[in-house]
Amino acid sequence: MPDEAAQDRPAHPAERQPSPEFPDQSQEVPGHTGEMTPRPDHGEDSYRGCGRLRERRALITGGDSGIGRAVALAYAREGADVLFSYLPEEEEDAAETARLVTEAGRRAVPVACDIRWEEECRRLADRAVAAFGGLDVLVNNAAYQMARPDSIDEIDTEQFDRVMRTNLYGMFHLTRMCLPHLTEGGSVINTTSVQAYQPSPHLLDYAMTKGAIVTFTKGLAAHVAERGIRVNAVAPGPVWTPLIPATMPDTTGFGAKSAFGRPAQPAELAPAYVYLASQDAAFITAEVLNATGGAPLP
Repeated sequence: MPDEAAQDRPAHPAERQPSPEFPDQSQEVPGHTGEMTPRPDHGEDSYRGCGRLRERRALITGGDSGIGRAVALAYAREGADVLFSYLPEEEEDAAETARLVTEAGRRAVPVACDIRWEEECRRLADRAVAAFGGLDVLVNNAAYQMARPDSIDEIDTEQFDRVMRTNLYGMFHLTRMCLPHLTEGGSVINTTSVQAYQPSPHLLDYAMTKGAIVTFTKGLAAHVAERGIRVNAVAPGPVWTPLIPATMPDTTGFGAKSAFGRPAQPAELAPAYVYLASQDAAFITAEVLNATGGAPLP
């Protein structure tokens, strides 16, 4: 068992989690947690809830691994039931997320779903309403990227469509379909990125979508404020998730340029999503919470 007293003691952020160089590693898209070295930390041994989301009902896209799994685990330990989407090829990771939520004493509803398609978003929203009778929190987290380091000419129509449909179409359609079922006091939380403000040339199409998510967040927040629904976003910097070895050509130095010389672990992002979903953030909407590891953003 972990030393809880040691976990509670402050430590230099650079020393709390593994730092590069990491072993060089690559995977087929979409990537799998079990094949990563080091293994990502989702808060399995560290996150302790205190009832901040008691009896809430949450829908999280991309909840099988990475940030999505960490948020699902944290929400469950804070008292929420969780329905999450995953791609069919992510079945093994999805089963582990479901186990963690169930182990926390909450209901887990994993749904294989490709949010690129409007009818799949409708099916996902309908499944959540059928399972829970409504929603309190929607987390638009699923995303796709593929690094193209040489030229914009490498981004073909197939890749461009997949990035746009996953990162933007899915978010837009699912939000539209979930809004009628979100309760007063409910929350929409979108995952944007440091790429929205400091785009890397090798992630040009991905960065485009993350900028659009910031605009969508601020516009939607104004649109639904009268209904008592808050809309915010989290902007991570580099985070160690399966998407990295599956889409980046070199993982050995990933995150080394952050102020702390390492990438974030998913567990370090989850508290931001808990805060924005909780009543502690009741007066916060149209905001982007930056968790970039020191990159200054607007």
